[in-house]
Amino acid sequence: MSGIRVLLADDQALLRHSLAMIINNEPDLAVVGEAGDGAHALARARTTRPDVILMDVRMPHLDGIKATRRICTDPALSTTRVLVLSMFELDEYVYDALRAGASGFLLKDARPEELIEAIRRTHHGESLFAPSILTRLVAHYVAAPRPDRPTPTLRRLTGREVEVLTLIGGGLSNDEIAIALTISIKTVKTHITHLMAKLAVRDRAQLVIAAFDAGLVRPRR
Repeated sequence: MSGIRVLLADDQALLRHSLAMIINNEPDLAVVGEAGDGAHALARARTTRPDVILMDVRMPHLDGIKATRRICTDPALSTTRVLVLSMFELDEYVYDALRAGASGFLLKDARPEELIEAIRRTHHGESLFAPSILTRLVAHYVAAPRPDRPTPTLRRLTGREVEVLTLIGGGLSNDEIAIALTISIKTVKTHITHLMAKLAVRDRAQLVIAAFDAGLVRPRR
């Protein structure tokens, strides 16, 4: 099956059906499986090997955060990316989802075209944050000390890589970073690849968290 393979994980069958109709209507997307709880999502991910998983947060047996963590630490699913969906714009959910390895967080009231674009962006390795969610994440969690939050070391980074990481943490796209630093998109992508390798993170979302934790991005007052 060609195109982007999507797994749906949500305990509401009607919502899964609606999402499947929207996704399967796109020529480059296809739903390859569904799951009604986190444990089933993990099992289905291992059998279907999807490119993107749409993961609900609140599910029985194993919640979406724990399921995401297991999926993102499974070597066999290293190319699978998780896009967390929730009815709730709650800071704890956002932070824990990203810490677990999710590539983005989208509210369930997003328009169908926003959902489709989110799946494509997630598959291509971009992180996805609603602007309000990003602001709340920075303001609440970066400002509050957490003993379990390690501070990334930036000693191995070049000056330019630190600049790129700072702009990523501020929510800028590759195009916006290229304009801000007067460099090409290709150079931006090269810097991002180097940052992921040096900071041992799997995608752009984790670079955002690293920028927050390193103090490169400050809460907005």
